[in-house]
Amino acid sequence: MIRTSRTWTVAATFTVLGLALTACGTSGDDNGGTEPTNSGPSSSDTTDGGATCDAKIAFLGPQTGDYANLGINFTNGIQVALADFEKANPNCHVTMKAFDSQGDPEKATPLAQEIINDDYIGVVGPTFSGETDATGPAFNEAGLVTVSASATNPDLSTNGWTTFHRVLGNDDTQAPAIAKYMQGTLGAKKIFVVDDASEYGKGLADGVRDDLGNLVTDNDTVQQKQTDFSATVTKVVASDADALFYGGYYAEAGLFMKQLRAGGWNGTFVSGDGSDDPGFVEAAGAAAAEGAILTCPCAPATPEFTAEYKSVNNGAEPGTYSAEGYDSATVLLSGIAAGNQDRASLLDWVNNYDAEGLTKHIKFDDTGEVATVVIYAYIVKDGKIVLDQPIK
Repeated sequence: MIRTSRTWTVAATFTVLGLALTACGTSGDDNGGTEPTNSGPSSSDTTDGGATCDAKIAFLGPQTGDYANLGINFTNGIQVALADFEKANPNCHVTMKAFDSQGDPEKATPLAQEIINDDYIGVVGPTFSGETDATGPAFNEAGLVTVSASATNPDLSTNGWTTFHRVLGNDDTQAPAIAKYMQGTLGAKKIFVVDDASEYGKGLADGVRDDLGNLVTDNDTVQQKQTDFSATVTKVVASDADALFYGGYYAEAGLFMKQLRAGGWNGTFVSGDGSDDPGFVEAAGAAAAEGAILTCPCAPATPEFTAEYKSVNNGAEPGTYSAEGYDSATVLLSGIAAGNQDRASLLDWVNNYDAEGLTKHIKFDDTGEVATVVIYAYIVKDGKIVLDQPIK
């Protein structure tokens, strides 16, 4: 198996959470939100330098491979959260190690066991739905809390896991928004739906199929890592569809988009958060990608967060899940700073979390779903993915 490891040392305290988030452009009131109900000790309970602690957290998701961009967006957002906490409290040391699953459930499973067998007290991730499904039972049995910024399959919150949480809406919220956008904003009359047979891609596409009903003129399935889409392109062109939805990830979506245009199809291409990445435009080519719609339950980065993100990450621009990565890490770090430095107490902290985040107000129900959900539509213009509109 391939594994890359990165370790950061972070200083953290919950009492400065509001200030740190406000510096990054937090949504909500000017006071940076409210404390979680289990807020624990304040900085007045510690020596100068804020909270004192010594803890380990893991990240599980891709850092290399075909889908690395999405995982790197995640960890770069985490690094901003770590930097904010380090500035605030040099006496609170939290090391975070990134375990590179390449987004593959088979690679993620032994890495999860490695994390469980060590003394990590929380996990930021996993990144994708398939690897989350594969590792969820083990994390739950170990009582090791996970907070994902990106795993969106609805079934993940139906397994009875007390350790699972996500800071964004699931595909049951994204699929109806996609259907509404395609019918209302685009005015599509004949829609072709394609999925990549992955747990994420098929799940989202099936939801879109259900919500579109008889507007779906035809369907097809492709595979991850596929490069020749000619058979599907032929079907799409023959269908006379004026719009197409693709459920899958950016690597294949971009190639498919390129081949659709080369094959003479001129309809509107729509895909979900798995394709919301510059890698989509790169694979398709700017001309072919122009006008494509990419939806996501992820918030656009504020100017303040973008500036800090670029400073921390050597000039890199924030991308899909970067801000959610920040929020996911902050949920865990604030709990550690409040004195929750073992698995059981940190899990209890997250289960009862209730505070303003960078992307939204974060509060989880008893299945790990976040209470506040907004779905955004992004559009490719002049080779860049830019905000189109929130879907209401």
